[in-house]
Amino acid sequence: MRVLGIESSCDETGIALYDTDKGLVADALYSQIALHAEFGGVVPELASRDHIRKIIPLIKQVIKEANSSLKAIDAIAYTSGPGLIGALMVGASTACGLAEALGIPALGVHHMEGHLLAPMLEEHPPMYPFVALLVSGGHSQLIDVRGLGDYTLLGETVDDAAGEAFDKVAKMLSLPYPGGPEVSRLAEQGNASRFNFPRPMTDRPGLDFSFSGLKTHTLTTLRTLDAEGELDEQARADVACAFEDAVVETLAIKCRRALQQTGRSRLVMAGGVSANRKLRSQLEGMLQRHVKDAEVFYPRGRFCTDNGAMIAYAGAMRLLAGQQPDAQMTLRPRWPLAELPAPACR
Repeated sequence: MRVLGIESSCDETGIALYDTDKGLVADALYSQIALHAEFGGVVPELASRDHIRKIIPLIKQVIKEANSSLKAIDAIAYTSGPGLIGALMVGASTACGLAEALGIPALGVHHMEGHLLAPMLEEHPPMYPFVALLVSGGHSQLIDVRGLGDYTLLGETVDDAAGEAFDKVAKMLSLPYPGGPEVSRLAEQGNASRFNFPRPMTDRPGLDFSFSGLKTHTLTTLRTLDAEGELDEQARADVACAFEDAVVETLAIKCRRALQQTGRSRLVMAGGVSANRKLRSQLEGMLQRHVKDAEVFYPRGRFCTDNGAMIAYAGAMRLLAGQQPDAQMTLRPRWPLAELPAPACR
């Protein structure tokens, strides 16, 4: 089965062709970072218009790179939520219109399930069951994954997601958009011993996250340094380092607890923040020390952010598992992963 995947939930247009026998055949991604950079964040209307401009050329590009044709596609998977409603509509309407013209099924895919399954595209994918840490600009969640669609939410953020906190701290530090990678780059120049920021909600039981207080602590530190005339470039790097260390250690502590609580030894990390090198290193080190036979899995760098490959794969797996295609176009801008049914439930 060959499945065309279309991702358009936010500010990246992703297209991919996945073959259930051969694996990922071809994929292409267009990022709107340059478009939104001058505004310091994503402008929904501009995002939607850019998806309209890019989606058909990218589909043609992927089909050409795969040395295939539209007639060779067996199904189309598209992101139906969560995400920006206008951006979702572009991908969904394109997918459903094309599927209708070709006489093939179309299936709406949960964006975060796509991220959760992205490590399955690697040469050595994880086996079920495992614990998944989903960390992105809008989500910070720990999920017990027993199989496709068999998910239990273990913990989530009660306020800012980790990626959102990175972006907000980047603005405090006057760093360009997107902020997360910029904070990490600046942190590499920082002195890790100068500041010791709190590790939020690690002094109490449970697996929920909270990064709003850490964000406020960072802002207070910057204002104090500025008032004392000490906010130079080195101080900014030291603050970035302290903030990143606090986020990374908090995530690692919660992951360790989740594995110990569930009795799992495999951890999957996905989403944009999963590309953070310090997070990967600290997670691997901590789990090796505290969890017997621990293994950590994550997607390659270009599949950490939004992409069409993860949507094509997730759609293909659900269709193989017997899920019925959509009878009509479905869109859910807000869609908790816990509400996603197993394929047999559809």
